[in-house]
Parts: sequence; structure tokens; C-alpha cells
Amino acid sequence: MNDIALEASPFAPFTTGRLTLRNRIVMAPMTRSRAVDTRATDDMVDYYRQRAGAGLIITEGTQPSPIGQGYPDTPGLHSAAQVEAWAKVTAAVHEAGGTIVAQLMHVGRLAHPDTTEAAGHGRLTPVAPSAIAARGQIHTPTGQQDLVTPSALTEGQVDETIADFAAAAENAIAAGFDGVEVHGANGYLLHQFLSANANLRTDRWGGSVENRLRFPIAVVAAVAAAIGADRTGLRISPNNGLGDTDEPDAAAVYPQLVEALDPIGLAYLHLVEAGAPELTPRIRDAWHSALLLNPVGPDLSAHSARLDLITGGTADLVSFGRLFIANPDLVERLASGAELASPDMTKAYGGGREGYADYPALDESRVLA
Repeated sequence: MNDIALEASPFAPFTTGRLTLRNRIVMAPMTRSRAVDTRATDDMVDYYRQRAGAGLIITEGTQPSPIGQGYPDTPGLHSAAQVEAWAKVTAAVHEAGGTIVAQLMHVGRLAHPDTTEAAGHGRLTPVAPSAIAARGQIHTPTGQQDLVTPSALTEGQVDETIADFAAAAENAIAAGFDGVEVHGANGYLLHQFLSANANLRTDRWGGSVENRLRFPIAVVAAVAAAIGADRTGLRISPNNGLGDTDEPDAAAVYPQLVEALDPIGLAYLHLVEAGAPELTPRIRDAWHSALLLNPVGPDLSAHSARLDLITGGTADLVSFGRLFIANPDLVERLASGAELASPDMTKAYGGGREGYADYPALDESRVLA
């Protein structure tokens, strides 16, 4: 277990690996669909700069390759133009004293040809561990569409995808990011390899728990080798069911995954607790680097309880999502006991500045006594 000091303050500085954080409160990754031609925009520069008071900003999911894109108007990190655009974001955050990492997200089978076509990459068939469509629909530039049957990755394509993650991580560092978070949660590609109903492979990438762990471990190891384990994080979400994932053996899969990755020396593990909160103590005990917890409970009613997870030693860091949408100065508000604004979720995805970069910072006169 990480040697965290009991009664640690959520508002005190914290260092893990090469990440030096001004406090222990993290802005969770949130897709906002404001990129243009898969590149960061001036509005995105303002949005992230405004939230630089977070100890760590984790960006929206950013595709490491064209075929990894899952939603309209999301950014990438696989071209020089994307790197140049992201560099404006990182410079602005650093100028404001913040720390920011890029979340690398390959959605696997949760993609659609309409989306890649609109992004200028042609009608790409999604790829996944196995040729099994996820149940449900996804938002595309042409509206809600049924998820399609993906192509099963060949052995060669598995290797290419691992290399794509490593190259995107190098691009992130070139763009000025302080590190990267590999997205292994919420039903996306790494999670699909872990999931018993999405991965029916009979080769070394599927079947047994050990084989299903192989791809996520390989991706994380490749990223760590490319940019340093001490600026690499991983997000996992045991048994949360998103993306039509089914994990009846989550209690065996995730402790084994954590034990395999622990010796690499990652900067942090980002645990989304919603699906299997009973595994948190086991994961905490097996993990010797920083544990970032995204706990059960809605952001708008559980913020005090989240901070208590730090002071009580359950986690080193905690992440907030929606509260950061409407409260660009969330850390200051939490520290002062100020009122918290609620986000307008009808404006959460797509559009311009409204509902994105136009939420005001707190008027000092509104600070509660």
C-alpha cells in the first residue's frame, strides 16, 4: 500500500512520478466534442486554462489513430497539425500554473463509419478483439445509429495498435503535455480485451484471464517505454458495464492486472469505482504508486465525501467531472466553502463557447461565511 500520510489535505501539493500537482483534486476526462477537424481550438485553450487550478487536468479522450475515434468533433494526437494545436492548450495551462495530461482513448467497437467519414478519414470499419457488435446505439454526425459489427484485429493489427498508442504518447510530450493517461475503462478498446463477452479470441490475446490482460499490459508498457512510466497513468473501471461489457470474473481480472502493472512504476492508477467498489481496498493494497479515485456518487452531492477519501487515506487523489464543467475555479470554491454552480448538460456536447468556456469564476462576494 502506498505510504500516504493520514489526514493529508486535499488542497496540499502532491508529487507522483514526474507530475508535480498544486493540490490533490483532479479534473476528470470529459468528452466535450468541441474540436474542429480533430484539432484543438481557441475555445479549448480557454476552457482548459480556466480550470488550471486543478491539481491535475486530464483531457477529454483523444484518439491515438483515425480508427480510434468514437464521437464527432473529438481531438486526436496522430498528426503534426494536432500536436501544434494541442501545444497552445498546454502552454496556456502551464502559464496559469497547472499540470495537464492527455488521455489516449481508442474506442474500439464503439465507433461508427459515419464518424470517421465526417472526420475526413473515410468510412472505417471499427476494430475490436472479436467481431461482435456491442448492443446499443452511438451518437454520430448523422444522428443516433446502431453500433456496427467490428472487424477482429489481426495479430499484426494488434501490434500496430500498440505502436499507435506509443506514438501518440510521444506526440503528447511533443505537444507539451506533462504526461498521458491510457484509457482502459468504460467499454473502450482496452476494456473490451478484458471483457469476457467482447473478447472471444482463441489466440494469445484472449481466453484465459492472463491472455485477456495481455493487450492492456502491452499498451501501458509501450507507452511507459516511450515517454517514461513516471509520467504515464492508466484508467480502469472494473465491472461498470459500459459499452455492453460483461465481467463476471472482475474480482480475478483487476487485482491481477494491477499486480502485473505495479512493478512498472506508473505515475498513477485512476480507478472508476462505480461497478465494483468492493475491489477498491484490494486494488489499493496491491498498488504502490498514487491511487486516483473516481468514487461512487454523483458529483453534485458527494463532493465533501470525496475529499474525505483523501484525508482518510483511501486515495491519494480524487477526480471530479461535472462540477468542473460549471465551476472553472472548483478547487478554490471547495477550499472556501463557496456555493457550487450546476452545469447545463444540454450544452455539454458540441457547439461553441456557450455552456463550455463561458462559465464564470466565483464572485468573491458569494463566498459563504
